[in-house]
Formats: sequence, structure tokens, C-alpha cells
Amino acid sequence: MATETEAEIERLPIDLLAYTFFLLPSFRDLAQAGGVCKKWRWAALVSLAGRERLSFADQQMDDESTARLVCAADNLKELNISRSCWGCQITDEGLFKISSAKCVGKLTSISLWGMAGITDSGVINLVSKAYSLQHLNIGGTFITDESLYAIANHCPNLKTIILWSCRHVTESGLIALVNKCRKLESINVGGMRVPLDCFTGLRTISPALQIRSVSQHLNISTQVV
Repeated sequence: MATETEAEIERLPIDLLAYTFFLLPSFRDLAQAGGVCKKWRWAALVSLAGRERLSFADQQMDDESTARLVCAADNLKELNISRSCWGCQITDEGLFKISSAKCVGKLTSISLWGMAGITDSGVINLVSKAYSLQHLNIGGTFITDESLYAIANHCPNLKTIILWSCRHVTESGLIALVNKCRKLESINVGGMRVPLDCFTGLRTISPALQIRSVSQHLNISTQVV
């Protein structure tokens, strides 16, 4: 019986397998399917080409595996590689590889929440090619004003950004961001080390800007007045 079942599986064409895998609701399911055999692994990669959302937030991923999958997802629009308790380990090397993917210019949402292994170098390289970006979460990282300058210069469509606990970002970076990203609607500044009068200055530049302090883990939101 096992031999017959295996034979049936092997007879399924790649395109049918890929379409079936495209319908799977989560990356975890896709990863498990891709582990069945070489043919299924190839079909899983093919299925990525049609996906618009991809999240590695609950996966044990490294630079090589993450970049390989993102590069296979030609139509990707939303990418989440946030750190989780399982320890997603992405560094600048991974961001450099992801930056070469065909989908980067189509990305409207990127989350790099808690990626302690990334620096300005990797972030700058990524956002400089993500010109369709509307939503960015780089909270809990060690970026500086240099990353914000790059975002300001290359992401004119940015609507929301989370900078929660980005303690190396200063007033200078925030002002540059709000000055150039004229579509910016909301900015999360919780846990940052900037003077309160800085927020008054940001509101002067963009009166409708929502300046928020949000705990990413406790779902508590307070608006900075």
C-alpha cells in the first residue's frame, strides 16, 4: 500500500502540486509539504511565485534559507521576518541577498521587528530598492538616523513606520523622515530617546501625523500629544 501511495504521489505533475501548495494557508504547512520529497520541494518553491504574503515570524530561519524563498516569490507584496521566540536569525547578509529579489520593488509592507543582527548597512540596501513601500516595522533594532535618511530618500509612498525602542535614532532622523515622506500617516516612537518637543516639531511639519507609543507585546496604545 505504501508503495502504491508513493507511486500516486510521484505521478502528480509539478504544476498541479504547485497550485495545491499555493492554496496552503501558512508557510509552516508549505515547509512541511516541501519536506516530503525532492519533487514536492521543487513544487513548493514554484508555488511561492504566486504568493503575495510571506511570514517567517514563527520559523527558525537563517540568511540563506530566507533569501532563497523570498527570491522565489516574484509577486510578493508583504514580507514579515520579525524575530520570535523561536529565534529567526537574519543579519545584514540576508538583507543584502533579499535586496536582489525581483519582488523588492513590489513590496508594500516589510517587518524586521526585533532583528538584533541587522544594522544600517542592510536596512539601507533593502529600503533603497523598496520604492513601493507603505508600511515598515523596524522596531527593536539598532538602526540609526542613517537608515531613516535612506527611507526618506527612497520610500515616498510610506504611510506607517514603527520605530519602537530604536534608541539610536535622533530628532534629526525623524525630521528628515517626516519632511520627505509626505504620505506618512502614523509613526510609532515608543521607547525612543528623543525629547518631547521633537514631536511638536514633527506636528508642525505634518499636522495630521499620528505620533504613537505602542507596546509591541502588550497591545497598549497611547497617543503622544
